[in-house]
Amino acid sequence: MGMTISEKILAAHAGKEAVVPGELIQAEVDLVLGNDITSPMAIREFEKIGVDRVFDRNKVALVPDHFTPNKDIKSAEQAKQVRDFAHRHGIVNYFEVGQMGIEHCLLPEQGLTLPGDLIIGADSHTCTYGAVGAFSTGVGSTDMAAAMALGEVWFKVPESIKFIYHGKLPRWVGGKDLILFTIGKIGVDGALYQSMEFTGDTIDALSMEGRLTMANMAIEAGGKNGIFAVDQATLDYIKPRAKRPYTIYASDPDAHYSKVYEWDVSRLEPQVSFPHLPENARPLSQCGSVAIDQSIIGSCTNGRIEDLREAAEVLKGRKVNSNVRLIVIPGTQAIWRQAMHEGLFDIFVEAGAVVSTPTCGPCLGGHMGILAKGERAVATTNRNFVGRMGHPESEVYLAGPAVAAASAIAGRIAGPEEVGVK
Repeated sequence: MGMTISEKILAAHAGKEAVVPGELIQAEVDLVLGNDITSPMAIREFEKIGVDRVFDRNKVALVPDHFTPNKDIKSAEQAKQVRDFAHRHGIVNYFEVGQMGIEHCLLPEQGLTLPGDLIIGADSHTCTYGAVGAFSTGVGSTDMAAAMALGEVWFKVPESIKFIYHGKLPRWVGGKDLILFTIGKIGVDGALYQSMEFTGDTIDALSMEGRLTMANMAIEAGGKNGIFAVDQATLDYIKPRAKRPYTIYASDPDAHYSKVYEWDVSRLEPQVSFPHLPENARPLSQCGSVAIDQSIIGSCTNGRIEDLREAAEVLKGRKVNSNVRLIVIPGTQAIWRQAMHEGLFDIFVEAGAVVSTPTCGPCLGGHMGILAKGERAVATTNRNFVGRMGHPESEVYLAGPAVAAASAIAGRIAGPEEVGVK
């Protein structure tokens, strides 16, 4: 029987001809990722192992992005621990403030995630890199520590689910809407420990930004990873970025899938996930009138240049509602600079928004946009759990950039057409 993309990557990294779902394997990794929250614990565990160096200083990436620039003494000490470790071990891919960005925006941008790679990261949204045809998944800090020492980690080979999308997406509907729709259909445990493989003519036409967004949220359906076949769009994206060879894998025609979902999305509306789970997705027309206090455009889900351009298209010449705070967070320094050169910041600031340095801050209730009791936010982030962005009695509504921007103008959840954008 044939294998899926994910099975082929795992087999290759385990030195095997083939693997089957449920099989336990020991596999070599191409990259180990940590951030300023998860790395300190991994560093402490790494030091307990007793080795004096990481397995490959080129294959460890440390990105202090959650509480940087540091918001308090504790976050400063955590970042210092990561910084000192990186310097002590000569970590090539350590990204200091000024070079760093939100990790899942930064690593693909830097060409560190390539087709056929096996990547683990002590961050649940490490699954983002499936957008370029890599098998990538989140792990705990102890697994990160072991992988930094050995360059290997164990896996149970996941079953795969195929998601097939047909049709041209309507205006203002993108990758975020596709993945919210999908999670709404299958639930937050609909792909538990399974590989989510996205395909279909809709995907063929989807931008790399849209694919990165979809792969990012595979974990919100419980997926082990999310993955896309490599096509010309992928090759165009990685060509100016790749600094080492890579391998392209494709699923065999007779590969086995535990389930296959197939949808016509040609009439899909922008999606909004209501509190307090991503699966609570509903079409924009069924959202009713939900007043908001804050709108966030950014994060590892929607902090890329395509997202900022879309938001700017909605905001241009309009004003943010006086009852709303609009916070825009470019995902990396490069995105920040590009947005500035394209004049997007002028549009945001003239509309009444504030523009931040790259950070994960508000997404996890860290800093740069914490909600008070009873407040509501529309956010392009990926989680809307209880208390995710601040007070346990606040609410987060997940949406794409166009809806987040339009809602900031309307003062309630709204789409671009409702604020006069065609």
